[in-house]
Amino acid sequence: MSDLDVSKFEKKIELRNIEFEDIDEILALQKLCFPNTMEPWVRSQLESHLRIFPEGQFCVTYEGKIIGSCSSLIVNFDEYDDNHTWDEITDKGYITNHDPEGFNLYGIEVMVHPEYRRMKIGKRLYEARKELAEQLNLKSIILGGRIPNYHKHADEMTPREYVKEVISHNIYDPVLTFQLMNGFTVMRINKRYLPDDKQSDAYATLMEWNNVDYIPSNTKRHFKTSEPVRITAIQYMMKTISSFEEFATQVEYYTDVAADQGSDFAVFPELLTTQLLSFVEEKSPSQAIRKLTEFTEQYIELFTKLAVRYDVNIIGGSHFIEEEGNIYNVAYLFRRDGTIEKQDKLHITPNERKWWGISPGDKVRVFDTDCGKIAILICYDIEFPELPRIAADMGAKIIFTPFCTEDRQGYIRVRYCSQARAIENEIYTVIAGTVGNLSQVENMDIQYAQSGIFTPSDFAFPRDGIVGECHPNIETVVVGDVDLEILRRQRKTGSVTPLRDRRLDLYRVVQKDKSQAGRD
Repeated sequence: MSDLDVSKFEKKIELRNIEFEDIDEILALQKLCFPNTMEPWVRSQLESHLRIFPEGQFCVTYEGKIIGSCSSLIVNFDEYDDNHTWDEITDKGYITNHDPEGFNLYGIEVMVHPEYRRMKIGKRLYEARKELAEQLNLKSIILGGRIPNYHKHADEMTPREYVKEVISHNIYDPVLTFQLMNGFTVMRINKRYLPDDKQSDAYATLMEWNNVDYIPSNTKRHFKTSEPVRITAIQYMMKTISSFEEFATQVEYYTDVAADQGSDFAVFPELLTTQLLSFVEEKSPSQAIRKLTEFTEQYIELFTKLAVRYDVNIIGGSHFIEEEGNIYNVAYLFRRDGTIEKQDKLHITPNERKWWGISPGDKVRVFDTDCGKIAILICYDIEFPELPRIAADMGAKIIFTPFCTEDRQGYIRVRYCSQARAIENEIYTVIAGTVGNLSQVENMDIQYAQSGIFTPSDFAFPRDGIVGECHPNIETVVVGDVDLEILRRQRKTGSVTPLRDRRLDLYRVVQKDKSQAGRD
């Protein structure tokens, strides 16, 4: 079993509610974010936020340091003038006008440490607000957005003209552009919104995001109608490269593609890093693989950085690592909060034994993510029905299968078994494979793949149980949504219910401890 300690590579990023102990750090953060441009918070205002509406105050920490925060309150916006000021909507920053029975979440502040921008910290904070609005069954999120680049154009255009140019992507504004990209629409432009905001010339855009799941109700009880998870499966082109930097560029490109699609998961194929062998001078396959393990730390550092920077959970394909003289084929989960998990390949193919001397792992693992429990079964492992059954019993709702097959027959085994596992276990399955060729690398010379996202087979799911699939043997991706709420309902009320209808009085699949291996 692989015992590589990945904890030293972890860079913990966490989104949580603000606590009283954080106030001094947030006051210092605001001075860094808005130096000499706006009047900063005072301690009594932040203390008031936490006493009145602690659920609406969020921060992001990175390695224990607060690098972003946001504040909000609930209002019944119909009670306010559209042309209100920041002081009016926040009761001068103390939010004593917070209305628990209101219909709108109002955002009053977002800030991100200057050294940690472009890490999608703002997006995390906005997503936290959206989730809160959905949980509380609020009608919308409203905010007064600054336009900090307006002062550069104030002599040549009105605020209305400036906003129109930003919406048309002719001008970039760090606040307004970001808000538009996060689903907010402009309602109007308010004068004298923040008198001390000199960069915006005191103007602000009144913005709104509508909660499509809002249910009008006197009790405001929220009913969950869906729990979507977006997945990008990457059909990765294996082509000759000359450096690790070229590999990193190719990998980052696809991570960016997944992030641009709003994906929760980006899934890379098995044996992804064998592409690095195209510039490793070693002809013996078994020795080349051992040299490949020397890239382990660079590989882990790269994917950890990408998961955090692009705010997407990454199944990093698989990579060979060496532990105590043994070589393991390992798939890593790089969470977008900076933490890392790994799953060893459990069943080794004859070719892997013959060419590379790969050792098998000894345990099926299920991982918690911000999109529920998932499992990773590498290529050949999906062809053994016991493993997905164990994962399903442990709570997994999605099984990711990075694979690498050299011909159609091998691909068909992975694909059909993945679809069978989805039906048997009422679970979603995802396969992502390699295409192209590495003609100078032994045992990696040809590839065949058609990546896809699969579902159980019933009325609530797509026809043929296919969310989406790539065209075979080209460099591309497939993006699709799976709904965990539909899965939960179907497990109870589907046309057939395989998990519930098992004859556990006759048979049972269990995972043995390593200490029990070989015993009945």
